[in-house]
Amino acid sequence: MRLPDLNDLIQDLQLAKQMAIEDNNPNALIMATIGQAKLLGIDKPIKDVTLIRDVEPQQTLDYSMLSDDELRQLIAITEKVEKAVLDKRIEHARNEY
Repeated sequence: MRLPDLNDLIQDLQLAKQMAIEDNNPNALIMATIGQAKLLGIDKPIKDVTLIRDVEPQQTLDYSMLSDDELRQLIAITEKVEKAVLDKRIEHARNEY
């Protein structure tokens, strides 16, 4: 039996997050998210904080006009992007730690 690697642990926490969402359990969702942040090393306080002024507020998107198929496509694309970002963070964590 092999020991779990960082990717295995992140996947387990992602599964825990999904289960927390399905069970409508925000506390479990927060704990799984914190666990992922700790594994990836992004739970550390930011040391150099600068106030950014003159930032335009982001426009809220209205998805109510999209069809069910368009919403499914949007969700699929969003999940792919999230996975790519997570993979990049995992790679960064592996290289840094």
